[in-house]
Amino acid sequence: MTKVTVLYNDKCPVCSFEIEHYRSLCSRRGIDLEFEKISAEGPVLTASRLTAEDAKKRLHLVTSDGRLLVGVEAFLALWAEMPGYRVLGRVVSIPGIHHIASLLYDRAVAPTLFWLDRRRERQQRD
Repeated sequence: MTKVTVLYNDKCPVCSFEIEHYRSLCSRRGIDLEFEKISAEGPVLTASRLTAEDAKKRLHLVTSDGRLLVGVEAFLALWAEMPGYRVLGRVVSIPGIHHIASLLYDRAVAPTLFWLDRRRERQQRD
């Protein structure tokens, strides 16, 4: 059985900050999760058949049984592994709240972070 692996955009300051928080929590609590940088184009990204560009658009998580979860579903799976976040996961799983959280993430948060990341990349090239 493989570990739960979170794919994340290590070049995005917001994404990196959040993932570093999760990584630190996992380290302190002995939680065995993997965090794979999209920029490294590692084995999980390759196996998922995602391009790095597509992976930057949403949080992606590969479960221990190989399922690829995206967006709010990925957050719920991540939070289910972490004490302190399990309650948040249960709340976000409530049908009406889940729908609103998915809409907010998919229509506002994720596109805004992706846009900011692309903007930052363009500025670095110029």
